[in-house]
Amino acid sequence: MCHGAMDDEIARAAVQLASPHELRDYAVLADGIRGALMDPDGGTAWLCFPGWSDPATFAGLLGSGGSYRISPHGRFVSGGYYEDGTLIWRRRFVTEDNVIECREALAYPGENERCVILRRIEALDGDASLLGTLQLAHDYGRQRGGPWRSEGDAWLCSSGGFHARWHGRCATTVGSEASKLDFRVLLRQGEPQDFVLELQCKEFGRDTPPHAGELWHRTEEAWRSAVPSCEAVPAGRDVRRSFAVLRGMTTPSGGTVAAATTALPERAEAGRNYDYRYVWVRDTCYIGHAGAAVKGGEPILDDAVRWTCARILADGRNAMPAYQPDGSPVPKPSSLGLPGYPGGSDTIGNRVRDQFQLDMFGEVLLLLANAASQDRLDADGWRAAEVAFGVIAERQGEKEAGIWEVDPDRWTHSRLICVAGLKAIAQQGAPRRWGTEAISLADHLLSEIDRTCLHRSGRWQRAPGDERVDASLLLAEIRGALSPEDSRSIATRRAVAQDLCEDDYLYRYAHPGHQLGQDEGAFLICNFWMSLACLRAGDVQQGAQWFERTRASCGSAGLFSEEYDVAQHQLRGNLPQVFVHALLIEAAAELGRA
Repeated sequence: MCHGAMDDEIARAAVQLASPHELRDYAVLADGIRGALMDPDGGTAWLCFPGWSDPATFAGLLGSGGSYRISPHGRFVSGGYYEDGTLIWRRRFVTEDNVIECREALAYPGENERCVILRRIEALDGDASLLGTLQLAHDYGRQRGGPWRSEGDAWLCSSGGFHARWHGRCATTVGSEASKLDFRVLLRQGEPQDFVLELQCKEFGRDTPPHAGELWHRTEEAWRSAVPSCEAVPAGRDVRRSFAVLRGMTTPSGGTVAAATTALPERAEAGRNYDYRYVWVRDTCYIGHAGAAVKGGEPILDDAVRWTCARILADGRNAMPAYQPDGSPVPKPSSLGLPGYPGGSDTIGNRVRDQFQLDMFGEVLLLLANAASQDRLDADGWRAAEVAFGVIAERQGEKEAGIWEVDPDRWTHSRLICVAGLKAIAQQGAPRRWGTEAISLADHLLSEIDRTCLHRSGRWQRAPGDERVDASLLLAEIRGALSPEDSRSIATRRAVAQDLCEDDYLYRYAHPGHQLGQDEGAFLICNFWMSLACLRAGDVQQGAQWFERTRASCGSAGLFSEEYDVAQHQLRGNLPQVFVHALLIEAAAELGRA
Protein backbone atom coordinates (compact mmCIF):
# COMPACT_ATOMS: atom_id res chain seq x y z
CA MET A 1 0.00 0.00 0.00
CA CYS A 2 1.03 3.64 -0.44
CA HIS A 3 2.18 5.75 2.49
CA GLY A 4 2.35 9.45 3.33
CA ALA A 5 5.60 10.03 1.42
CA MET A 6 4.00 8.65 -1.74
CA ASP A 7 0.98 10.96 -1.29
CA ASP A 8 3.33 13.93 -1.04
CA GLU A 9 5.16 12.90 -4.21
CA ILE A 10 1.92 12.62 -6.16
CA ALA A 11 0.67 15.95 -4.81
CA ARG A 12 3.85 17.68 -5.95
CA ALA A 13 3.56 16.05 -9.39
CA ALA A 14 -0.08 17.19 -9.69
CA VAL A 15 0.92 20.80 -9.04
CA GLN A 16 3.56 20.60 -11.76
CA LEU A 17 1.04 19.21 -14.25
CA ALA A 18 -1.75 21.71 -13.53
CA SER A 19 -1.15 23.79 -16.68
CA PRO A 20 -2.19 22.41 -20.07
CA HIS A 21 0.28 21.89 -22.88
CA GLU A 22 0.63 23.40 -26.32
CA LEU A 23 -1.88 21.75 -28.66
CA ARG A 24 0.88 20.30 -30.84
CA ASP A 25 1.94 18.07 -27.92
CA TYR A 26 -1.34 16.15 -27.58
CA ALA A 27 -2.26 12.79 -29.10
CA VAL A 28 -5.83 11.61 -29.59
CA LEU A 29 -7.28 8.15 -29.00
CA ALA A 30 -10.67 7.38 -30.53
CA ASP A 31 -13.02 4.44 -30.93
CA GLY A 32 -15.78 5.89 -33.13
CA ILE A 33 -18.00 6.81 -30.18
CA ARG A 34 -15.73 9.17 -28.25
CA GLY A 35 -12.17 10.48 -28.15
CA ALA A 36 -9.51 11.09 -25.51
CA LEU A 37 -6.72 13.66 -25.61
CA MET A 38 -3.47 12.38 -24.09
CA ASP A 39 -0.90 14.85 -22.83
CA PRO A 40 2.89 14.30 -22.99
CA ASP A 41 3.10 13.73 -19.22
CA GLY A 42 1.03 10.56 -19.32
CA GLY A 43 -2.31 12.14 -18.47
CA THR A 44 -5.76 11.96 -20.05
CA ALA A 45 -6.60 15.62 -20.52
CA TRP A 46 -10.03 15.20 -22.14
CA LEU A 47 -12.65 12.49 -22.55
CA CYS A 48 -16.39 12.86 -23.05
CA PHE A 49 -18.65 9.99 -22.03
CA PRO A 50 -20.70 8.25 -23.23
CA GLY A 51 -20.40 10.02 -26.59
CA TRP A 52 -18.54 12.78 -28.43
CA SER A 53 -20.77 15.69 -27.42
CA ASP A 54 -21.69 14.46 -23.94
CA PRO A 55 -20.18 16.04 -20.80
CA ALA A 56 -16.49 15.41 -20.20
CA THR A 57 -15.33 13.02 -17.51
CA PHE A 58 -11.71 14.18 -17.76
CA ALA A 59 -11.76 17.94 -18.33
CA GLY A 60 -8.31 19.15 -17.33
CA LEU A 61 -7.93 20.64 -20.83
CA LEU A 62 -10.44 23.32 -19.81
CA GLY A 63 -9.06 23.74 -16.30
CA SER A 64 -11.59 21.48 -14.60
CA GLY A 65 -11.59 18.16 -12.75
CA GLY A 66 -10.99 14.55 -13.62
CA SER A 67 -7.58 12.96 -14.11
CA TYR A 68 -6.01 9.68 -15.15
CA ARG A 69 -2.23 9.84 -15.21
CA ILE A 70 0.63 7.34 -15.10
CA SER A 71 4.16 8.72 -15.41
CA PRO A 72 7.69 7.93 -14.19
CA HIS A 73 8.78 8.82 -10.71
CA GLY A 74 11.32 11.60 -11.12
CA ARG A 75 12.47 13.71 -14.05
CA PHE A 76 11.67 12.61 -17.61
CA VAL A 77 11.03 13.70 -21.16
CA SER A 78 8.55 12.01 -23.44
CA GLY A 79 7.68 11.51 -27.08
CA GLY A 80 5.60 9.12 -29.10
CA TYR A 81 4.07 7.98 -32.36
CA TYR A 82 1.06 6.12 -33.69
CA GLU A 83 1.48 2.54 -34.72
CA ASP A 84 1.12 2.64 -38.49
CA GLY A 85 -2.48 2.88 -39.68
CA THR A 86 -3.98 3.01 -36.18
CA LEU A 87 -4.80 5.33 -33.31
CA ILE A 88 -2.76 3.16 -30.96
CA TRP A 89 -0.35 5.60 -29.33
CA ARG A 90 3.10 4.36 -28.35
CA ARG A 91 4.61 6.73 -25.81
CA ARG A 92 8.24 6.62 -24.69
CA PHE A 93 9.37 8.12 -21.39
CA VAL A 94 13.11 8.73 -21.06
CA THR A 95 14.17 9.18 -17.45
CA GLU A 96 17.60 9.83 -15.98
CA ASP A 97 18.37 6.10 -15.85
CA ASN A 98 15.72 4.25 -17.86
CA VAL A 99 13.49 4.10 -20.93
CA ILE A 100 9.83 3.22 -20.38
CA GLU A 101 7.34 2.45 -23.14
CA CYS A 102 3.61 2.96 -22.68
CA ARG A 103 1.13 1.70 -25.26
CA GLU A 104 -2.28 3.41 -25.11
CA ALA A 105 -5.58 3.00 -26.95
CA LEU A 106 -9.33 3.08 -26.64
CA ALA A 107 -10.61 -0.44 -27.25
CA TYR A 108 -11.72 -0.36 -30.89
CA PRO A 109 -14.38 -0.40 -32.22
CA GLY A 110 -16.19 1.28 -29.34
CA GLU A 111 -19.54 0.43 -27.79
CA ASN A 112 -22.34 2.97 -27.36
CA GLU A 113 -22.51 2.91 -23.56
CA ARG A 114 -19.11 1.49 -22.71
CA CYS A 115 -15.59 2.87 -23.05
CA VAL A 116 -12.34 1.01 -22.32
CA ILE A 117 -8.98 2.75 -21.96
CA LEU A 118 -6.06 0.38 -22.43
CA ARG A 119 -2.52 0.99 -21.17
CA ARG A 120 0.42 -1.41 -21.36
CA ILE A 121 3.67 -0.25 -19.77
CA GLU A 122 7.15 -1.79 -19.98
CA ALA A 123 10.59 -0.81 -18.63
CA LEU A 124 13.33 -1.36 -21.22
CA ASP A 125 16.53 -0.58 -19.25
CA GLY A 126 16.21 -2.01 -15.77
CA ASP A 127 13.48 -1.81 -13.16
CA ALA A 128 11.43 1.37 -12.86
CA SER A 129 8.96 3.12 -10.62
CA LEU A 130 5.91 5.09 -11.81
CA LEU A 131 3.30 7.13 -9.98
CA GLY A 132 -0.32 7.41 -10.94
CA THR A 133 -3.60 9.01 -10.03
CA LEU A 134 -7.18 8.35 -11.13
CA GLN A 135 -10.04 10.67 -10.33
CA LEU A 136 -13.40 10.64 -12.09
CA ALA A 137 -15.39 13.85 -12.34
CA HIS A 138 -18.62 13.92 -14.37
CA ASP A 139 -20.31 16.96 -15.94
CA TYR A 140 -17.13 18.57 -17.33
CA GLY A 141 -15.20 17.88 -14.15
CA ARG A 142 -17.67 19.63 -11.85
CA GLN A 143 -19.17 16.54 -10.18
CA ARG A 144 -16.68 14.33 -8.37
CA GLY A 145 -17.16 10.58 -8.47
CA GLY A 146 -16.73 8.20 -5.62
CA PRO A 147 -16.06 6.75 -3.32
CA TRP A 148 -13.73 4.12 -4.74
CA ARG A 149 -14.05 0.63 -3.31
CA SER A 150 -11.93 -2.46 -3.86
CA GLU A 151 -13.46 -5.68 -5.16
CA GLY A 152 -10.94 -8.47 -5.67
CA ASP A 153 -8.19 -7.16 -7.93
CA ALA A 154 -10.32 -4.29 -9.21
CA TRP A 155 -11.47 -0.89 -7.97
CA LEU A 156 -14.98 0.40 -8.63
CA CYS A 157 -16.58 3.84 -8.50
CA SER A 158 -19.77 5.63 -9.64
CA SER A 159 -20.10 9.18 -10.94
CA GLY A 160 -23.03 11.13 -12.34
CA GLY A 161 -25.02 8.10 -13.46
CA PHE A 162 -22.13 6.08 -14.91
CA HIS A 163 -19.80 3.53 -13.42
CA ALA A 164 -16.07 2.78 -13.57
CA ARG A 165 -13.91 -0.26 -12.98
CA TRP A 166 -10.11 -0.09 -12.96
CA HIS A 167 -7.66 -2.94 -12.61
CA GLY A 168 -3.90 -3.27 -12.80
CA ARG A 169 -1.11 -4.77 -10.71
CA CYS A 170 0.23 -2.04 -8.42
CA ALA A 171 0.20 -0.65 -4.89
CA THR A 172 -2.99 1.37 -4.61
CA THR A 173 -4.77 3.43 -1.99
CA VAL A 174 -7.66 5.85 -1.83
CA GLY A 175 -6.25 9.36 -1.67
CA SER A 176 -7.13 12.19 0.68
CA GLU A 177 -10.35 12.57 -1.34
CA ALA A 178 -12.52 9.47 -1.56
CA SER A 179 -12.98 10.15 -5.28
CA LYS A 180 -9.26 9.69 -6.06
CA LEU A 181 -7.01 6.66 -6.36
CA ASP A 182 -3.28 7.09 -5.89
CA PHE A 183 -0.98 4.28 -6.95
CA ARG A 184 2.63 3.29 -7.47
CA VAL A 185 3.70 0.95 -10.27
CA LEU A 186 6.88 -1.10 -9.86
CA LEU A 187 8.04 -2.38 -13.25
CA ARG A 188 10.48 -5.25 -13.70
CA GLN A 189 12.56 -4.99 -16.85
CA GLY A 190 10.95 -6.83 -19.74
CA GLU A 191 7.70 -7.58 -17.86
CA PRO A 192 4.88 -5.46 -19.33
CA GLN A 193 1.99 -4.53 -17.07
CA ASP A 194 -1.55 -3.84 -18.24
CA PHE A 195 -3.99 -1.29 -16.83
CA VAL A 196 -7.62 -1.28 -17.95
CA LEU A 197 -10.15 1.44 -17.14
CA GLU A 198 -13.76 0.65 -18.04
CA LEU A 199 -16.53 3.27 -18.07
CA GLN A 200 -20.12 2.21 -18.68
CA CYS A 201 -23.65 3.40 -18.15
CA LYS A 202 -24.86 0.35 -16.22
CA GLU A 203 -23.48 -1.02 -12.97
CA PHE A 204 -20.85 -3.72 -13.08
CA GLY A 205 -21.99 -7.17 -12.06
CA ARG A 206 -19.83 -9.87 -10.59
CA ASP A 207 -18.31 -10.74 -13.96
CA THR A 208 -14.57 -11.08 -14.24
CA PRO A 209 -12.81 -7.97 -15.65
CA PRO A 210 -11.93 -8.41 -19.33
CA HIS A 211 -8.56 -9.86 -20.22
CA ALA A 212 -6.25 -7.09 -21.42
CA GLY A 213 -4.55 -9.32 -23.99
CA GLU A 214 -7.87 -10.13 -25.66
CA LEU A 215 -8.85 -6.45 -25.78
CA TRP A 216 -5.51 -5.53 -27.35
CA HIS A 217 -5.81 -8.32 -29.94
CA ARG A 218 -9.34 -7.29 -30.90
CA THR A 219 -8.29 -3.64 -31.21
CA GLU A 220 -5.25 -4.44 -33.37
CA GLU A 221 -7.31 -6.62 -35.70
CA ALA A 222 -10.03 -3.99 -36.04
CA TRP A 223 -7.53 -1.29 -37.00
CA ARG A 224 -5.90 -3.56 -39.56
CA SER A 225 -9.21 -3.97 -41.36
CA ALA A 226 -10.32 -0.33 -40.98
CA VAL A 227 -7.48 1.51 -42.75
CA PRO A 228 -6.49 0.95 -46.41
CA SER A 229 -2.87 0.17 -47.26
CA CYS A 230 -2.44 3.27 -49.49
CA GLU A 231 0.53 1.57 -51.16
CA ALA A 232 0.43 3.65 -54.34
CA VAL A 233 -0.18 6.99 -52.61
CA PRO A 234 2.63 9.46 -51.81
CA ALA A 235 3.25 10.12 -48.10
CA GLY A 236 1.61 6.77 -47.40
CA ARG A 237 2.24 6.77 -43.66
CA ASP A 238 0.68 10.21 -43.23
CA VAL A 239 -2.25 9.20 -45.42
CA ARG A 240 -2.82 6.05 -43.36
CA ARG A 241 -2.68 8.10 -40.17
CA SER A 242 -5.27 10.48 -41.59
CA PHE A 243 -7.49 7.55 -42.54
CA ALA A 244 -7.14 6.29 -38.96
CA VAL A 245 -8.26 9.70 -37.67
CA LEU A 246 -11.32 9.58 -39.97
CA ARG A 247 -12.20 6.03 -38.93
CA GLY A 248 -11.66 6.72 -35.25
CA MET A 249 -13.95 9.74 -35.38
CA THR A 250 -16.72 8.20 -37.51
CA THR A 251 -19.69 6.96 -35.52
CA PRO A 252 -21.75 3.83 -36.28
CA SER A 253 -24.36 6.15 -37.85
CA GLY A 254 -21.78 7.08 -40.50
CA GLY A 255 -21.30 10.68 -39.35
CA THR A 256 -17.79 11.94 -38.61
CA VAL A 257 -17.39 14.54 -35.87
CA ALA A 258 -15.43 17.63 -36.88
CA ALA A 259 -13.10 17.48 -33.86
CA ALA A 260 -12.82 15.76 -30.48
CA THR A 261 -12.72 18.98 -28.44
CA THR A 262 -14.54 22.20 -27.71
CA ALA A 263 -13.51 25.79 -26.98
CA LEU A 264 -9.83 25.58 -27.93
CA PRO A 265 -9.02 29.13 -29.04
CA GLU A 266 -8.11 30.03 -32.59
CA ARG A 267 -6.65 33.32 -31.40
CA ALA A 268 -5.96 34.18 -27.72
CA GLU A 269 -8.64 36.38 -26.14
CA ALA A 270 -10.30 36.93 -29.54
CA GLY A 271 -13.61 35.32 -28.60
CA ARG A 272 -13.35 32.72 -31.39
CA ASN A 273 -13.96 29.54 -29.40
CA TYR A 274 -16.29 26.96 -30.88
CA ASP A 275 -17.64 23.52 -30.10
CA TYR A 276 -16.75 21.14 -32.94
CA ARG A 277 -17.90 17.84 -31.37
CA TYR A 278 -20.63 17.54 -33.99
CA VAL A 279 -21.05 16.33 -37.57
CA TRP A 280 -21.06 18.95 -40.32
CA VAL A 281 -22.76 18.05 -43.60
CA ARG A 282 -20.06 19.84 -45.62
CA ASP A 283 -17.21 18.15 -43.73
CA THR A 284 -18.85 14.76 -44.22
CA CYS A 285 -18.90 15.39 -47.98
CA TYR A 286 -15.16 16.21 -47.89
CA ILE A 287 -14.57 12.98 -45.98
CA GLY A 288 -16.52 11.03 -48.58
CA HIS A 289 -14.30 12.44 -51.35
CA ALA A 290 -11.23 11.33 -49.37
CA GLY A 291 -12.60 7.81 -49.14
CA ALA A 292 -13.37 7.74 -52.85
CA ALA A 293 -9.86 8.94 -53.76
CA VAL A 294 -7.95 5.89 -52.49
CA LYS A 295 -8.45 2.22 -53.19
CA GLY A 296 -9.79 0.59 -50.05
CA GLY A 297 -11.36 3.82 -48.77
CA GLU A 298 -14.83 2.96 -50.12
CA PRO A 299 -16.31 2.21 -46.66
CA ILE A 300 -15.63 5.83 -45.68
CA LEU A 301 -17.41 7.00 -48.83
CA ASP A 302 -20.35 4.71 -48.07
CA ASP A 303 -20.62 5.98 -44.49
CA ALA A 304 -20.58 9.60 -45.63
CA VAL A 305 -23.29 8.95 -48.22
CA ARG A 306 -25.45 7.01 -45.75
CA TRP A 307 -25.32 9.70 -43.05
CA THR A 308 -25.75 12.61 -45.47
CA CYS A 309 -28.71 11.05 -47.26
CA ALA A 310 -30.43 10.38 -43.95
CA ARG A 311 -30.18 14.05 -42.99
CA ILE A 312 -31.29 15.41 -46.37
CA LEU A 313 -34.22 13.00 -46.69
CA ALA A 314 -35.35 13.69 -43.12
CA ASP A 315 -35.15 17.50 -43.16
CA GLY A 316 -35.18 18.62 -46.81
CA ARG A 317 -35.05 22.39 -47.22
CA ASN A 318 -34.69 22.73 -43.44
CA ALA A 319 -31.58 20.57 -43.23
CA MET A 320 -29.09 22.12 -40.81
CA PRO A 321 -25.37 22.57 -41.50
CA ALA A 322 -24.44 20.40 -38.50
CA TYR A 323 -26.01 17.76 -36.28
CA GLN A 324 -25.20 15.59 -33.34
CA PRO A 325 -23.98 12.19 -34.58
CA ASP A 326 -27.42 10.61 -34.06
CA GLY A 327 -29.07 13.27 -36.25
CA SER A 328 -30.52 15.38 -33.44
CA PRO A 329 -30.03 19.17 -33.44
CA VAL A 330 -26.86 20.75 -32.11
CA PRO A 331 -27.49 22.56 -28.79
CA LYS A 332 -27.30 26.33 -28.75
CA PRO A 333 -24.10 27.93 -27.39
CA SER A 334 -23.70 28.26 -23.64
CA SER A 335 -20.95 28.65 -21.06
CA LEU A 336 -19.92 26.10 -18.45
CA GLY A 337 -18.38 28.50 -15.96
CA LEU A 338 -14.96 26.83 -16.24
CA PRO A 339 -11.56 28.52 -16.58
CA GLY A 340 -11.20 27.22 -20.15
CA TYR A 341 -8.00 26.60 -22.10
CA PRO A 342 -5.61 29.56 -21.60
CA GLY A 343 -6.55 32.35 -23.98
CA GLY A 344 -10.00 30.91 -24.58
CA SER A 345 -13.39 30.42 -22.95
CA ASP A 346 -15.50 27.36 -22.22
CA THR A 347 -18.17 27.32 -24.93
CA ILE A 348 -20.37 24.30 -25.63
CA GLY A 349 -23.02 24.11 -28.35
CA ASN A 350 -22.87 25.91 -31.67
CA ARG A 351 -24.82 28.72 -33.32
CA VAL A 352 -24.60 26.92 -36.69
CA ARG A 353 -27.88 25.14 -35.98
CA ASP A 354 -29.77 28.32 -36.90
CA GLN A 355 -27.91 29.07 -40.14
CA PHE A 356 -28.77 28.45 -43.78
CA GLN A 357 -25.70 27.52 -45.83
CA LEU A 358 -26.50 27.13 -49.52
CA ASP A 359 -23.17 25.56 -50.47
CA MET A 360 -23.81 22.44 -48.40
CA PHE A 361 -26.53 21.35 -50.85
CA GLY A 362 -24.05 21.71 -53.70
CA GLU A 363 -21.55 19.67 -51.67
CA VAL A 364 -24.18 16.97 -51.16
CA LEU A 365 -24.68 16.73 -54.94
CA LEU A 366 -20.91 16.49 -55.44
CA LEU A 367 -20.66 13.67 -52.90
CA LEU A 368 -23.56 11.74 -54.38
CA ALA A 369 -22.20 12.21 -57.90
CA ASN A 370 -18.86 10.82 -56.74
CA ALA A 371 -20.61 7.80 -55.26
CA ALA A 372 -22.62 7.31 -58.46
CA SER A 373 -19.42 7.41 -60.52
CA GLN A 374 -18.26 4.36 -58.55
CA ASP A 375 -21.64 2.64 -58.81
CA ARG A 376 -22.21 3.10 -55.05
CA LEU A 377 -25.40 5.19 -55.06
CA ASP A 378 -28.70 3.47 -54.27
CA ALA A 379 -32.30 4.62 -54.66
CA ASP A 380 -32.20 6.61 -51.40
CA GLY A 381 -29.12 8.38 -52.69
CA TRP A 382 -30.88 9.46 -55.87
CA ARG A 383 -33.89 10.64 -53.86
CA ALA A 384 -31.58 12.70 -51.65
CA ALA A 385 -29.96 14.17 -54.77
CA GLU A 386 -33.36 15.24 -56.08
CA VAL A 387 -34.16 16.88 -52.73
CA ALA A 388 -30.83 18.76 -52.74
CA PHE A 389 -31.48 19.92 -56.32
CA GLY A 390 -34.91 21.18 -55.30
CA VAL A 391 -33.49 23.18 -52.38
CA ILE A 392 -30.91 24.83 -54.64
CA ALA A 393 -33.57 25.67 -57.21
CA GLU A 394 -35.84 27.14 -54.53
CA ARG A 395 -33.32 29.02 -52.38
CA GLN A 396 -30.40 29.95 -54.65
CA GLY A 397 -31.34 33.64 -54.57
CA GLU A 398 -31.36 33.93 -50.77
CA LYS A 399 -28.63 35.38 -48.62
CA GLU A 400 -26.90 32.73 -46.52
CA ALA A 401 -23.98 32.17 -44.11
CA GLY A 402 -21.65 30.35 -46.51
CA ILE A 403 -18.68 28.12 -45.86
CA TRP A 404 -17.16 30.42 -43.22
CA GLU A 405 -20.46 30.73 -41.30
CA VAL A 406 -20.48 34.54 -41.31
CA ASP A 407 -23.12 37.24 -41.81
CA PRO A 408 -25.58 36.35 -44.60
CA ASP A 409 -24.76 37.43 -48.14
CA ARG A 410 -24.92 36.02 -51.66
CA TRP A 411 -21.53 34.34 -51.31
CA THR A 412 -19.80 33.53 -54.58
CA HIS A 413 -18.30 30.29 -53.30
CA SER A 414 -21.69 28.89 -52.30
CA ARG A 415 -23.24 29.45 -55.70
CA LEU A 416 -20.19 28.16 -57.58
CA ILE A 417 -20.27 24.96 -55.53
CA CYS A 418 -23.93 24.58 -56.44
CA VAL A 419 -22.96 24.97 -60.11
CA ALA A 420 -20.34 22.24 -59.68
CA GLY A 421 -22.77 19.92 -57.87
CA LEU A 422 -25.55 20.40 -60.42
CA LYS A 423 -23.19 19.66 -63.31
CA ALA A 424 -21.68 16.63 -61.59
CA ILE A 425 -24.97 14.93 -60.70
CA ALA A 426 -26.38 15.56 -64.19
CA GLN A 427 -23.29 13.98 -65.76
CA GLN A 428 -23.86 10.87 -63.64
CA GLY A 429 -27.28 10.25 -65.13
CA ALA A 430 -29.74 12.17 -62.96
CA PRO A 431 -33.31 11.18 -63.91
CA ARG A 432 -34.66 13.09 -66.90
CA ARG A 433 -37.51 14.64 -64.89
CA TRP A 434 -34.99 16.92 -63.16
CA GLY A 435 -31.55 16.18 -64.64
CA THR A 436 -32.09 18.50 -67.61
CA GLU A 437 -33.33 21.22 -65.27
CA ALA A 438 -30.16 20.81 -63.18
CA ILE A 439 -27.99 21.67 -66.19
CA SER A 440 -30.16 24.68 -67.02
CA LEU A 441 -30.01 25.90 -63.43
CA ALA A 442 -26.20 25.49 -63.38
CA ASP A 443 -25.89 27.59 -66.55
CA HIS A 444 -28.21 30.24 -65.14
CA LEU A 445 -26.31 30.43 -61.84
CA LEU A 446 -22.91 30.66 -63.52
CA SER A 447 -24.14 33.45 -65.79
CA GLU A 448 -25.51 35.37 -62.80
CA ILE A 449 -22.30 34.89 -60.79
CA ASP A 450 -20.22 36.01 -63.75
CA ARG A 451 -22.34 39.17 -64.02
CA THR A 452 -22.30 40.10 -60.32
CA CYS A 453 -19.17 38.54 -58.76
CA LEU A 454 -16.40 38.79 -61.35
CA HIS A 455 -13.76 41.26 -60.20
CA ARG A 456 -12.48 43.78 -62.75
CA SER A 457 -9.12 41.93 -62.68
CA GLY A 458 -10.84 38.80 -64.04
CA ARG A 459 -10.90 36.77 -60.80
CA TRP A 460 -13.82 35.83 -58.59
CA GLN A 461 -14.60 38.07 -55.63
CA ARG A 462 -16.24 37.03 -52.37
CA ALA A 463 -19.72 38.47 -52.99
CA PRO A 464 -21.41 41.09 -55.18
CA GLY A 465 -20.55 43.83 -52.69
CA ASP A 466 -17.25 42.40 -51.40
CA GLU A 467 -14.32 42.68 -53.80
CA ARG A 468 -11.86 40.70 -51.69
CA VAL A 469 -10.51 37.38 -52.88
CA ASP A 470 -11.28 34.26 -50.81
CA ALA A 471 -9.33 31.01 -50.67
CA SER A 472 -12.57 29.00 -50.84
CA LEU A 473 -13.01 30.24 -54.41
CA LEU A 474 -10.30 27.75 -55.43
CA LEU A 475 -12.98 25.08 -55.05
CA ALA A 476 -14.75 26.32 -58.18
CA GLU A 477 -12.09 24.78 -60.39
CA ILE A 478 -11.29 21.87 -58.04
CA ARG A 479 -14.91 20.66 -58.05
CA GLY A 480 -15.63 21.39 -61.70
CA ALA A 481 -17.77 24.53 -61.78
CA LEU A 482 -15.32 25.55 -64.50
CA SER A 483 -12.04 24.17 -65.78
CA PRO A 484 -8.56 24.94 -64.41
CA GLU A 485 -7.73 26.45 -67.82
CA ASP A 486 -10.57 28.96 -67.63
CA SER A 487 -9.21 32.51 -67.37
CA ARG A 488 -11.31 33.09 -64.23
CA SER A 489 -9.73 30.05 -62.56
CA ILE A 490 -6.22 31.15 -63.47
CA ALA A 491 -6.80 34.71 -62.24
CA THR A 492 -8.35 33.50 -58.98
CA ARG A 493 -5.55 31.03 -58.30
CA ARG A 494 -2.98 33.76 -58.89
CA ALA A 495 -4.80 36.28 -56.67
CA VAL A 496 -5.14 33.81 -53.78
CA ALA A 497 -1.40 33.09 -53.92
CA GLN A 498 -0.51 36.78 -54.10
CA ASP A 499 -2.97 38.31 -51.65
CA LEU A 500 -3.56 35.60 -49.03
CA CYS A 501 -0.15 33.98 -48.67
CA GLU A 502 2.44 34.46 -45.94
CA ASP A 503 5.51 32.23 -45.79
CA ASP A 504 3.74 29.72 -48.07
CA TYR A 505 0.67 29.48 -45.83
CA LEU A 506 -2.77 30.65 -46.93
CA TYR A 507 -5.38 32.59 -45.01
CA ARG A 508 -9.10 32.49 -45.74
CA TYR A 509 -9.45 36.13 -46.69
CA ALA A 510 -7.98 39.51 -45.72
CA HIS A 511 -9.44 41.47 -42.80
CA PRO A 512 -9.63 45.20 -43.70
CA GLY A 513 -7.04 47.27 -41.89
CA HIS A 514 -5.16 44.25 -40.54
CA GLN A 515 -2.18 42.26 -41.69
CA LEU A 516 -2.48 38.56 -42.47
CA GLY A 517 -2.16 36.53 -39.29
CA GLN A 518 -3.20 39.37 -37.03
CA ASP A 519 -6.82 38.26 -36.61
CA GLU A 520 -6.51 34.52 -37.18
CA GLY A 521 -4.08 31.80 -38.13
CA ALA A 522 -3.47 30.31 -41.54
CA PHE A 523 -6.19 27.82 -42.54
CA LEU A 524 -4.50 24.53 -43.38
CA ILE A 525 -7.37 23.29 -45.52
CA CYS A 526 -6.75 26.28 -47.82
CA ASN A 527 -3.20 25.08 -48.43
CA PHE A 528 -4.43 21.65 -49.50
CA TRP A 529 -6.98 23.32 -51.78
CA MET A 530 -4.14 25.20 -53.44
CA SER A 531 -2.20 21.97 -53.84
CA LEU A 532 -5.22 20.35 -55.53
CA ALA A 533 -5.81 23.38 -57.76
CA CYS A 534 -2.20 23.41 -58.96
CA LEU A 535 -2.14 19.66 -59.57
CA ARG A 536 -5.36 19.73 -61.60
CA ALA A 537 -4.00 22.66 -63.59
CA GLY A 538 -0.99 20.53 -64.51
CA ASP A 539 1.54 22.36 -62.29
CA VAL A 540 2.87 19.29 -60.48
CA GLN A 541 5.88 21.06 -58.96
CA GLN A 542 3.81 23.78 -57.32
CA GLY A 543 1.18 21.27 -56.24
CA ALA A 544 3.82 19.10 -54.59
CA GLN A 545 5.39 22.10 -52.85
CA TRP A 546 2.07 23.22 -51.38
CA PHE A 547 1.35 19.65 -50.29
CA GLU A 548 4.69 19.14 -48.57
CA ARG A 549 4.61 22.53 -46.86
CA THR A 550 1.21 21.80 -45.41
CA ARG A 551 1.69 18.23 -44.25
CA ALA A 552 4.69 19.38 -42.21
CA SER A 553 2.40 21.68 -40.18
CA CYS A 554 1.10 18.99 -37.86
CA GLY A 555 1.83 18.48 -34.19
CA SER A 556 4.32 15.96 -32.87
CA ALA A 557 1.65 13.23 -33.05
CA GLY A 558 0.98 13.98 -36.73
CA LEU A 559 -2.40 15.62 -36.03
CA PHE A 560 -3.73 18.79 -37.63
CA SER A 561 -5.90 21.49 -36.12
CA GLU A 562 -7.95 23.95 -38.16
CA GLU A 563 -5.48 26.84 -38.02
CA TYR A 564 -1.71 27.25 -37.85
CA ASP A 565 0.15 30.12 -36.23
CA VAL A 566 2.83 30.80 -38.82
CA ALA A 567 5.03 32.97 -36.58
CA GLN A 568 4.96 30.67 -33.54
CA HIS A 569 4.71 27.35 -35.39
CA GLN A 570 1.76 26.37 -33.20
CA LEU A 571 -1.57 24.66 -33.81
CA ARG A 572 -4.70 26.72 -33.15
CA GLY A 573 -8.31 25.64 -32.66
CA ASN A 574 -9.93 22.30 -31.94
CA LEU A 575 -8.07 19.04 -32.38
CA PRO A 576 -7.89 17.00 -34.54
CA GLN A 577 -9.70 18.82 -37.35
CA VAL A 578 -10.95 16.03 -39.58
CA PHE A 579 -11.51 18.05 -42.75
CA VAL A 580 -7.80 18.90 -42.87
CA HIS A 581 -6.96 15.19 -42.65
CA ALA A 582 -9.54 14.48 -45.37
CA LEU A 583 -7.98 17.03 -47.72
CA LEU A 584 -4.49 15.65 -47.04
CA ILE A 585 -5.75 12.27 -48.29
CA GLU A 586 -7.39 13.75 -51.38
CA ALA A 587 -4.34 15.89 -52.24
CA ALA A 588 -1.96 12.96 -51.76
CA ALA A 589 -4.08 10.79 -54.07
CA GLU A 590 -4.12 13.56 -56.70
CA LEU A 591 -0.34 13.95 -56.38
CA GLY A 592 0.05 10.23 -56.96
CA ARG A 593 -2.02 10.40 -60.13
CA ALA A 594 -0.06 13.43 -61.32
